[in-house]
Amino acid sequence: MSLELIISEAIKTAMRAKDRVALDSLRAVKSQILLLKTEALGAEVSPEQEIAILQRMIKQRKDSYEQFTAQGRSDLAEVEEAQMKVIEKFLPAQLSSEELETEIKQIISETGAESIKDLGKVMGIASKNLAGKSDGKSISEMAKKLLS
Repeated sequence: MSLELIISEAIKTAMRAKDRVALDSLRAVKSQILLLKTEALGAEVSPEQEIAILQRMIKQRKDSYEQFTAQGRSDLAEVEEAQMKVIEKFLPAQLSSEELETEIKQIISETGAESIKDLGKVMGIASKNLAGKSDGKSISEMAKKLLS
């Protein structure tokens, strides 16, 4: 079942439950999927593109949350945090730091990377293999730590 259909069902559930935060979050996700389909002239959206949409939306909300918190706007920060939690439910399970470290060590051994100079090689493969399972910032930090 595609993410678009799952989101549509979740929107119906949120409407029945009168859950305003979930409804707003899910409508935003659906709108991004429809926008991508429109840009691709009606072509189906791949699972990788769906994950990228969700990750981008979570990152936007995380950035907004940090800005609102820094400005002392806890009312707006709470909304962003709640929307983040709703969207995260549709991502694959996130890797723990130990699992992430294991995965990146394996990629380092496969590529033969030895120093920080090989970070690009490692990041290219890690970003592709771990898409949706971890955010790019965490992957980058772990790869730098292991290559240093």
